[in-house]
Amino acid sequence: MRRRPLIHRPLLHRLCPFVLAGLAAACTVGPDYKPDEMAVPADWTEAKPPGTDQVALERLRNWWASFNDPVLNRLVEQVIAGNEDLKIARQRLIEARAARAIAGSVDYPQVQAKAARLQSNSSTTVDYPPGIGQYRTWELGFDASWEIDIFGGTRRAKEAADADIGAAIEDRRAILVSLLGELAGDYASLRASQLRLDIANRNIEASRKAFDLTQQEFQRGLGTDLEVAQARAQWDNVRAAPPALRASIARLAHAIALLLGGFPGDLEKELSKPAPLMAVPATLPVALPSETLVNRPDIRRAERRYAAATARIGVATADLFPHFSIPLMLEPTSGTIGSLFLAKSLDWSVGLAAGTLIYDGGKTDARIESAKAAAEASRIGYEETVRGAFRDVEDALVNFQTETERNGTLKEAAADSDLAQDRATKLYSAGLTDFLKVLDSERAAFAAEDLEAQSRLALVQDVIALYKALGGGWQGVDFDPPPVVAAAP
Repeated sequence: MRRRPLIHRPLLHRLCPFVLAGLAAACTVGPDYKPDEMAVPADWTEAKPPGTDQVALERLRNWWASFNDPVLNRLVEQVIAGNEDLKIARQRLIEARAARAIAGSVDYPQVQAKAARLQSNSSTTVDYPPGIGQYRTWELGFDASWEIDIFGGTRRAKEAADADIGAAIEDRRAILVSLLGELAGDYASLRASQLRLDIANRNIEASRKAFDLTQQEFQRGLGTDLEVAQARAQWDNVRAAPPALRASIARLAHAIALLLGGFPGDLEKELSKPAPLMAVPATLPVALPSETLVNRPDIRRAERRYAAATARIGVATADLFPHFSIPLMLEPTSGTIGSLFLAKSLDWSVGLAAGTLIYDGGKTDARIESAKAAAEASRIGYEETVRGAFRDVEDALVNFQTETERNGTLKEAAADSDLAQDRATKLYSAGLTDFLKVLDSERAAFAAEDLEAQSRLALVQDVIALYKALGGGWQGVDFDPPPVVAAAP
């Protein structure tokens, strides 16, 4: 008597997909990605500015608003909307998402349809098999193939594609952080150039008055032609400064217009109107080193690239193992279109196909070695990015600290120089000193004022560099807002 199978065949057929899925889940080759846990400092080495706010994350979201400059706020909105580099980064993100869809498509059957009407002729002069002469056939078919991801090559490819998407997102954020820093820096430089232009114009006016004074004294017989020549030379020298400053203002306006996605002359008329240089905010945020790891998009991008490179080791390793697929062919063929859909006209096949690598001259091993090297390079690059980010913060802190001290000294020097100029002018008018001291004091006063203006710009630039080093600016920006759905009528 024939023994009955322990498992009924239809039941076995139903269980096969679950068995295969279990095997697939248990056989993912290649290393599993684990982010590196770097030993980072607990705090910064350089001293923090007075009034530092440790609740940094919220203040970093829109740090440019801390300068209280409405023009800068509007320019930031425009650069987010119109910058060409951000638009390019968006297309790269779309490309990465499409690559992920391609990688994921392997999970589903690949189905192709075909149809044909053929007119054929076979030879009738052979003995065997006998020819039938001319005949026509109608064909309608479907071919399908489903690759079973037993060893996880497809899963690793999807992991890599997901990480690539993350890297593309962080790349766009990193571009934004850099753009915001560049925009604010150019805008501050433009306002500082306008301030220095005002100082230069006042210097010119003071030098002209000094020249007029020497002429009057010479005509009264109290001065010399040497003093007149010295005053004229001083006046000529200071008149050489404004053209270079006006050119700097125009170039900075051109640079800002290009950052906003426009043409160089779009903002020149608007930004040429003088406005004050932004003041340093009273409170500055300084995130901890561990928070900087989270804030900096370039660090996050490097980490995602490391994850993608690790996953690609599994993609390469999966080629060492057999590949399984389920081919399916369904193809009705008939000499007449009327009988094409009859059951007896149907050709079909289904099965399980497998293939494995026997020898490829070491190509697969080389691909695995290459993937491992790329992953190690990405890991080293990640650590290098972290250290470079920490250096940026430390540099910004020490620059701000030392420039604050320098600015205080320059303010005192400017005040003392103004006082010395005023006294020298009064003494000369009273005939108690020579005109050379007036010229020296005048030159020193305006030079000190110009240096103090440059120092104020350096302070603002250091604050911008600190915001940028901490990775601020991208947190509150919604790059791809949801589409607006029209209300139903």
